Amino acid sequence: MSSAHNVSRVLARRFLLASAAAIVSVSAAAQTSPQAPLPAITVDAPQQRRAAAARPPQRSVAPSARASRVSNPAAPAASDQARGPALTVLTVQQALRDIQQTPGGVAIVPAEAYRNSTVANTIKDVLDYVPGVFAQPKWGDDTRLSIRGSGLSRNFHLRGVQLYMDGIPINTADGYGDFQEIDPTAYKYVAVYKGANALQFGANSMGGAINFVTATGRDPFPNGVSADMGAFGFNRLQANAGGANGPWDGFVTASTQASDGFRDHSNGHATRLSGNVGYQFSPDVETRFYLNANEVRQRIPGAVTKVSALSNPQAAAPANVAMDQQRNIDTVRLANKTTIRLDNTIIDFGVFGADRHLMHPIFQWLDYRYEDYGGFAKVTDDRLIGGFRNRLVAGVNVLNGSIDNQQFANVGGRKGALLSSSIDRSKNTSLFMEDSFYFLPNVAAIAGTQFLYAARNRQDRFLTNGDDSGATKFSLWSPKAGLLWDIDPTWQAYANISRSAEVPSFGESSNGGGGTQVIAFTSIRPQIATTYEIGTRMKRPDYAWEITAYRANIRDELQCIFGNAAGTCNVTNADLTIHQGIEAGAGAAIFRGIFDNGPAPDKIWLNVAYTLNDFRFDNDPNFRNNVLPGAPRHYLRAEVLYKNPTGFYFGPNIEWVPQSYFVDNANTLKTEPYAIWGLKAGVDNGGTYSMYVEARNIGNKAYIASASIINTASSASLLFEPGSGRAVYAGVKARW
Repeated sequence: MSSAHNVSRVLARRFLLASAAAIVSVSAAAQTSPQAPLPAITVDAPQQRRAAAARPPQRSVAPSARASRVSNPAAPAASDQARGPALTVLTVQQALRDIQQTPGGVAIVPAEAYRNSTVANTIKDVLDYVPGVFAQPKWGDDTRLSIRGSGLSRNFHLRGVQLYMDGIPINTADGYGDFQEIDPTAYKYVAVYKGANALQFGANSMGGAINFVTATGRDPFPNGVSADMGAFGFNRLQANAGGANGPWDGFVTASTQASDGFRDHSNGHATRLSGNVGYQFSPDVETRFYLNANEVRQRIPGAVTKVSALSNPQAAAPANVAMDQQRNIDTVRLANKTTIRLDNTIIDFGVFGADRHLMHPIFQWLDYRYEDYGGFAKVTDDRLIGGFRNRLVAGVNVLNGSIDNQQFANVGGRKGALLSSSIDRSKNTSLFMEDSFYFLPNVAAIAGTQFLYAARNRQDRFLTNGDDSGATKFSLWSPKAGLLWDIDPTWQAYANISRSAEVPSFGESSNGGGGTQVIAFTSIRPQIATTYEIGTRMKRPDYAWEITAYRANIRDELQCIFGNAAGTCNVTNADLTIHQGIEAGAGAAIFRGIFDNGPAPDKIWLNVAYTLNDFRFDNDPNFRNNVLPGAPRHYLRAEVLYKNPTGFYFGPNIEWVPQSYFVDNANTLKTEPYAIWGLKAGVDNGGTYSMYVEARNIGNKAYIASASIINTASSASLLFEPGSGRAVYAGVKARW
């Protein structure tokens, strides 16, 4: 290991020890600190049974500002500038208000929606009821994730959706992402921004962005411990601790888990840690330091033929076993964020750095070291201009990094001879601005744009098979315009037209056998999409719903155009394609007062998330108007839960893909439709203890959960990932 990596790891260990000591000290002091009550986290959350940690008082609103807000209904509400209890991190309610300033498809998923009632093992458990999101586990933590058809050509890792942790990029600088660093037990909520609605993150992808937000020492229940166990040898222990003492607060959460896996050769284990320490210089200035570290070891069972997936779903691909294929990751990420609140303006800025080591024996033994770094700044100004409310959001994001990649022959899972070596460098700078002008008290006209400068440079260090060095640069504008209508305080309608630009990663290049380059990364153009979107959303205590319709006209979509039967896909640009669909979600108390008709009656609650996908080529010279492969046309998740005011709940759920979908551009081979159902029961009344039991795929249905894609498939194509069989999980959590 290089001296730079040794230094970075020593610094990370010192930071971890210092952070842990500070958090323990703050947590101990917080037990004797005076505490003030907090409002409930969400509309439907149980009543909190403890007080929040002590914090400096919120800044008062100037009398003149109060007067203007009362006299003009279009003026910003006092709560728009309020943040707390931590200034740098929004609460769930504040995040919901903030995200609903967006005239498009967005969602907030609070931890209470999944953490205490399901095993919460993968990102699918988090996003199951967000319409428009198709997330299907492949093995271990690896998941095929697509939002509005993003990244359909990516048969490995992730492309097309930008992942963030507390606003800090998880994706590498060239755009590739992984889910193995995601710990669903660690977050207090997850924010989903679909498509160009992720403009403020500088996200240069059609799928948008997902931000995973951890708690602070000022949140309710900063201390806790949980245990989960279940089918296929799964077990997990998780603990968190935190608290506040005057201007200081701290929080740390850690988990360790292991599983044998449903399929052969799919065992793995992971240890993950996230923590932060905050300091409030005043009620209006706060800084926070973040640490995230992960160690993941995971074997890969591999994709198999359709017949094998449905007749013998537990079997691994023989080549994966023979080559002991794995994906192992070590990561350390450090960051700082500072927030300053003025009378009408909030300023957020920060820096971050990440060190990631990927040890990945597959068809070759991939040894990749990633070093990413960058910074961000954002200004949110909400004030009256000429008697009209105006909300301006502007900022800059910088994400740079390098990949020291070496590929060796894979000899039974061990490194053989060196086959390639290069240094891949990426630079990304995005500037964005979005202005919302309320020309009527409850209607805003919104206009914005993002400028992205991106550069990719490869320095080939293995020249015996030729020199594949090269560089490319992109300068891309992505404008946006829309309308947001607050029909009443709980009901919105919106429409927008936006453009997104997605720059290819180094993974979009490919080499053929013998070192002959098939597609150079310098020849691949950025993917440009123009999206039209219209929708509405409502949230009231006993019912909520959202529905969005969109159409994206795409030029140069990054698509699998060439490949082989084994699922190796060479990505290049398609000509014209269309992505369009409907995203609909609803929740409602369909019955009330069944057994208890008191002040808080029991309910039967229905949750539904439905996605219609219509993705196709648009008069392509090779594939005409064929359907784009890789995603189902219809996808439905639904559950019915009996909820008692004591905290007891029970009910069934279903996942339904009623039509098979194609796995190749030629539209010659399909998956199979399926429906699987489960049950869950538990107790969670918002107090100290909660527990659950969950059964999945009770019918033990053999089905295809996800599929890789190719240009032309056959019955021998190794493209299919079987879903897990019947499984039961149980867990218990204590919090205080």
